[in-house]
Amino acid sequence: MRGAVFSKVVLLCFCLWLSLVSSSSAELQRFQHPVKADGSLSFLVVGDWGRKGLYNQSEVAFQMGLEGGKLDIDFVVSTGDNFYEDGLTGVDDPAFQQSFTNIYTSPSLQKQWYNVLGNHDYRGDVEAQLSPILREKDRRWLCLRSFILQAGFVDFFFVDTTPFVDKYFTHPGDDTYDWKGIYPRQEYLSTLLTDVDTALKESDATWKIVVGHHTILSAGQHGVTIELLNHLLPILRENKVDMYINGHDHCLEHIIDSESGIHFLTSGGGSKAWRGDVSWWNPEEMKLYYDGQGFMSMQITQEHTCFIYYDVFGNVLHKWNITKDLVSAV
Repeated sequence: MRGAVFSKVVLLCFCLWLSLVSSSSAELQRFQHPVKADGSLSFLVVGDWGRKGLYNQSEVAFQMGLEGGKLDIDFVVSTGDNFYEDGLTGVDDPAFQQSFTNIYTSPSLQKQWYNVLGNHDYRGDVEAQLSPILREKDRRWLCLRSFILQAGFVDFFFVDTTPFVDKYFTHPGDDTYDWKGIYPRQEYLSTLLTDVDTALKESDATWKIVVGHHTILSAGQHGVTIELLNHLLPILRENKVDMYINGHDHCLEHIIDSESGIHFLTSGGGSKAWRGDVSWWNPEEMKLYYDGQGFMSMQITQEHTCFIYYDVFGNVLHKWNITKDLVSAV
């Protein structure tokens, strides 16, 4: 009798596991994060940071801790290039502690970190950053290729942008990329675009924010990522996304797309920055370009969003407010 019951339990667990595996291949994994009791949400955004404290990474982290405490942040968003120059070598790579755990030590930063992968992360062992073993080493760490974060009235769509960029495949130079899980590439990208488009269409969130590593619109060194311009931007425009947050260009930048009104927010100043490396951009769209180190904060309520850019000394560089008329929207 006990053997029969045990067999049924095993079969039930297997079916449950199978259903989870099947559903994960059909849609993006979802996570929930509660808003504050007063109905607000606040978080920090930093990108292109993992240099073992060098290039002012530690100084940026210190200022993040101060602002995070003032805002009582709920979590931190990382826009990728988490570990330079070539990602992690494995789950036991000391760079994880040297560039993450031992750097972001302020009490206010002991919150959940939601991370995407950058192109430098793909030069190492990608599975290491995705592994739950890292979450055992530091409970703050959560990194997936692509996923959805639902936080009350805000839906965040984290998108794996590196596999879109052709040159990493056709002209890698001396760099070696870890493409396990990506091939066949076109199938991977097609499925991802379909999943993102479907999730955006199904979302009834007041605010829709897409997060990726690579730029779509930027005046920085990397500039426009043509593959994302052609394949991802039309989806964002069609689904009336409010913001696209990225790193990749080592600067702080705010562009408002004149065609769609989407705010393109670059936060890639977590460590090494590129001084003076900027191209001309329509001044009616360009609201900020700062070629130094820093980070961004964001506070959101049902009707209002405020984001602020800070430099490495904690000085406010740029502040912007967006208000939604929910009555007329209904």
